[in-house]
Amino acid sequence: MTAAYYAGPRKITVGAGTIVPPAKGEVRISVAYAGICGTDLHIFHGAMDHRIKAPQVIGHEMSGTIAEIGPGVEHLSVGDSVVVRPLDHRAATPADRGFDHICRGLKFLGIDSPGAFQSSWTVPVFTVHRLPDGVDLRTAALTEPLAVACHDVRLGAVAPGELAVVIGGGPIGMLVAMVARHAGARVLIAEINPFRLALARRLGFEAFDPTQTDLPTLVRARSNDSGADVVFEVSGSKHAVLGLPDLLAIRGRVVLVAIHARPVEVNLFQFFWKELRLIGTRVYEPEDYENAIQLIASGELPLADLITEVHPLDKIAELFPRLEADPSAMKVLLSCQDDTP
Repeated sequence: MTAAYYAGPRKITVGAGTIVPPAKGEVRISVAYAGICGTDLHIFHGAMDHRIKAPQVIGHEMSGTIAEIGPGVEHLSVGDSVVVRPLDHRAATPADRGFDHICRGLKFLGIDSPGAFQSSWTVPVFTVHRLPDGVDLRTAALTEPLAVACHDVRLGAVAPGELAVVIGGGPIGMLVAMVARHAGARVLIAEINPFRLALARRLGFEAFDPTQTDLPTLVRARSNDSGADVVFEVSGSKHAVLGLPDLLAIRGRVVLVAIHARPVEVNLFQFFWKELRLIGTRVYEPEDYENAIQLIASGELPLADLITEVHPLDKIAELFPRLEADPSAMKVLLSCQDDTP
């Protein structure tokens, strides 16, 4: 049993893990694949030390199979292929108005409690979603970020024929673009990284470097001079936020996906003048997970093209500094079982 631990800023260690037998209402999962995401890199930098008790196993994007079932679990069986929706909402109160996925007492598995960078992971059964038979576990490891995209597109109310602009072509931005296109939108991607630009174009998207192309002019040209119906801000760039109103049509929608840790100036006059709407989005709800799973099972999205590399779990300490230095990689997976290629 192998586990990878966050041991403090810029320090990841690999060692023996502990198999935790499932208690009532829990299951133990043999983790097949786990994905490294931007949040994990923030943790690596020490930016979330106020929530993590090092040394701690981190990670939350994963796929695997049920290895053991605790008392009271009836709808899952040993051997089932599953993914985990890593939200513990047991501290929700009526004041959260039923929105348990963003309740004030929310705990995130892999941050506030041990995560998926280990061979065996024991979790509450309410976090587990069963996969359809035959789903590839490598692709299924993208369920969590794909669910983010499903949530963003759903809250953005994307409709067929609309023009959607995605600012930022990283893993989440690319998934948002895929889901928006699947919903019938025409999609433009703005991205400055050459590798990601090339990938977006290879996947059939119109993709442009906003430092080389005047994006508002391009958007007007693609929309009969009206502007975009919806813009997804996935870059986290202050400059991108400042330019959002110029991209939008009257009554257009901004879907805020990226985390902006510091206040950013926004031209509120344009929101007033054009009756624009700003929509915040955070994580996902169970229906978004189910939608993501169905999209994966359908094979209708080119998700495998986003998997840049697959490495054994015991190589994780080498990967974090390299991913920090090279922003080109899209999705790097860890193989968490000795016999998983």
